[in-house]
Amino acid sequence: MEIILKQDIKSLGEKDDIVTVKPGYGRNYLIPQGFASLATASAKKVLAENLKQAAFKQDKIKKDAEGIAERLTDVKLSIGAKAGESGKIFGAVNTIQIAEALKAQGFDVDRRRITFETEPKFVGEYIANLNLHKEVKVQVPFEVVAE
Repeated sequence: MEIILKQDIKSLGEKDDIVTVKPGYGRNYLIPQGFASLATASAKKVLAENLKQAAFKQDKIKKDAEGIAERLTDVKLSIGAKAGESGKIFGAVNTIQIAEALKAQGFDVDRRRITFETEPKFVGEYIANLNLHKEVKVQVPFEVVAE
Protein backbone atom coordinates (compact mmCIF):
# COMPACT_ATOMS: atom_id res chain seq x y z
CA MET A 1 0.00 0.00 0.00
CA GLU A 2 1.43 3.38 -1.01
CA ILE A 3 0.77 6.40 1.16
CA ILE A 4 1.84 10.05 1.28
CA LEU A 5 3.11 11.16 4.68
CA LYS A 6 1.59 14.35 6.08
CA GLN A 7 4.30 14.73 8.74
CA ASP A 8 7.68 13.29 9.69
CA ILE A 9 7.53 9.79 11.12
CA LYS A 10 10.75 8.58 12.67
CA SER A 11 10.98 5.06 11.30
CA LEU A 12 9.14 5.70 8.05
CA GLY A 13 10.10 8.96 6.37
CA GLU A 14 9.68 12.69 6.18
CA LYS A 15 6.73 14.87 5.29
CA ASP A 16 5.53 14.56 1.66
CA ASP A 17 7.41 11.28 1.10
CA ILE A 18 5.61 8.51 -0.78
CA VAL A 19 6.26 5.28 1.10
CA THR A 20 5.04 1.71 0.90
CA VAL A 21 3.62 0.20 4.08
CA LYS A 22 1.64 -2.88 4.98
CA PRO A 23 -2.09 -2.33 4.35
CA GLY A 24 -3.12 -2.81 7.99
CA TYR A 25 -0.57 -0.28 9.28
CA GLY A 26 -1.70 2.31 6.76
CA ARG A 27 -5.45 1.69 6.99
CA ASN A 28 -5.71 1.18 10.76
CA TYR A 29 -3.12 3.61 12.13
CA LEU A 30 -1.51 6.11 9.75
CA ILE A 31 -4.58 7.28 7.84
CA PRO A 32 -7.04 7.50 10.81
CA GLN A 33 -4.48 9.36 12.94
CA GLY A 34 -3.99 11.89 10.15
CA PHE A 35 -0.33 11.00 9.65
CA ALA A 36 -0.81 9.97 6.00
CA SER A 37 -3.18 9.84 3.05
CA LEU A 38 -3.61 7.34 0.24
CA ALA A 39 -1.22 7.81 -2.68
CA THR A 40 -3.71 7.78 -5.54
CA ALA A 41 -2.73 9.05 -8.98
CA SER A 42 -4.50 12.38 -8.41
CA ALA A 43 -2.95 12.76 -4.93
CA LYS A 44 0.51 12.20 -6.43
CA LYS A 45 -0.12 14.92 -9.04
CA VAL A 46 -1.28 17.35 -6.33
CA LEU A 47 1.78 16.49 -4.23
CA ALA A 48 4.13 17.09 -7.18
CA GLU A 49 2.53 20.48 -7.87
CA ASN A 50 2.68 21.46 -4.17
CA LEU A 51 6.35 20.48 -3.96
CA LYS A 52 7.10 22.50 -7.09
CA GLN A 53 5.37 25.59 -5.68
CA ALA A 54 7.06 25.16 -2.28
CA ALA A 55 10.47 24.90 -3.95
CA PHE A 56 9.76 28.11 -5.88
CA LYS A 57 8.74 29.93 -2.68
CA GLN A 58 11.81 28.67 -0.79
CA ASP A 59 14.06 29.79 -3.64
CA LYS A 60 12.54 33.29 -3.55
CA ILE A 61 12.90 33.49 0.26
CA LYS A 62 16.52 32.36 -0.02
CA LYS A 63 17.30 34.97 -2.68
CA ASP A 64 15.74 37.70 -0.50
CA ALA A 65 17.80 36.53 2.48
CA GLU A 66 20.99 36.54 0.38
CA GLY A 67 20.24 40.10 -0.73
CA ILE A 68 19.79 41.24 2.87
CA ALA A 69 22.96 39.39 3.91
CA GLU A 70 24.93 41.13 1.18
CA ARG A 71 23.74 44.55 2.39
CA LEU A 72 24.44 43.62 6.04
CA THR A 73 28.15 42.95 5.46
CA ASP A 74 29.04 46.65 5.81
CA VAL A 75 26.77 47.40 8.79
CA LYS A 76 28.26 48.18 12.20
CA LEU A 77 25.88 48.79 15.09
CA SER A 78 26.34 50.78 18.26
CA ILE A 79 24.20 49.87 21.27
CA GLY A 80 24.04 52.19 24.27
CA ALA A 81 23.77 50.69 27.74
CA LYS A 82 24.18 51.93 31.29
CA ALA A 83 27.53 50.76 32.65
CA GLY A 84 29.51 51.00 35.86
CA GLU A 85 33.04 52.36 36.19
CA SER A 86 34.57 48.93 35.58
CA GLY A 87 32.83 48.65 32.19
CA LYS A 88 30.28 46.07 33.30
CA ILE A 89 26.86 46.95 31.98
CA PHE A 90 23.74 46.85 34.14
CA GLY A 91 21.59 44.05 32.79
CA ALA A 92 22.57 42.77 29.37
CA VAL A 93 22.25 43.66 25.72
CA ASN A 94 19.65 41.39 24.19
CA THR A 95 18.40 40.44 20.73
CA ILE A 96 15.53 42.94 20.91
CA GLN A 97 17.99 45.84 21.07
CA ILE A 98 19.94 44.46 18.10
CA ALA A 99 16.71 44.02 16.09
CA GLU A 100 15.67 47.61 16.88
CA ALA A 101 19.10 48.96 15.88
CA LEU A 102 18.90 47.02 12.59
CA LYS A 103 15.37 48.32 12.00
CA ALA A 104 16.64 51.89 12.49
CA GLN A 105 19.09 51.25 9.65
CA GLY A 106 16.39 49.82 7.38
CA PHE A 107 16.74 46.06 7.99
CA ASP A 108 13.70 44.18 9.26
CA VAL A 109 15.09 41.11 11.05
CA ASP A 110 13.10 39.03 13.53
CA ARG A 111 14.72 39.01 16.97
CA ARG A 112 14.36 35.22 17.22
CA ARG A 113 16.81 34.88 14.33
CA ILE A 114 19.57 36.69 16.22
CA THR A 115 22.07 34.94 18.48
CA PHE A 116 25.31 35.94 20.18
CA GLU A 117 28.64 34.11 20.23
CA THR A 118 29.32 35.53 23.69
CA GLU A 119 26.78 37.32 25.85
CA PRO A 120 27.49 41.07 25.89
CA LYS A 121 27.94 41.93 29.58
CA PHE A 122 30.75 44.46 29.30
CA VAL A 123 31.38 47.56 27.21
CA GLY A 124 33.19 46.50 24.02
CA GLU A 125 32.81 44.90 20.62
CA TYR A 126 30.80 41.75 19.96
CA ILE A 127 29.38 39.77 17.04
CA ALA A 128 25.71 38.98 16.44
CA ASN A 129 24.84 35.97 14.29
CA LEU A 130 21.79 36.43 12.08
CA ASN A 131 20.10 33.31 10.72
CA LEU A 132 18.19 34.80 7.79
CA HIS A 133 17.51 31.41 6.19
CA LYS A 134 18.57 27.87 7.02
CA GLU A 135 21.33 28.24 4.41
CA VAL A 136 22.02 31.99 4.77
CA LYS A 137 23.79 33.17 7.91
CA VAL A 138 25.60 36.47 8.42
CA GLN A 139 27.66 37.96 11.24
CA VAL A 140 27.09 41.59 12.20
CA PRO A 141 29.61 43.32 14.47
CA PHE A 142 28.24 45.64 17.13
CA GLU A 143 29.71 47.75 19.86
CA VAL A 144 28.30 48.23 23.34
CA VAL A 145 28.99 51.77 24.54
CA ALA A 146 28.38 53.32 27.97
CA GLU A 147 25.62 55.92 28.08
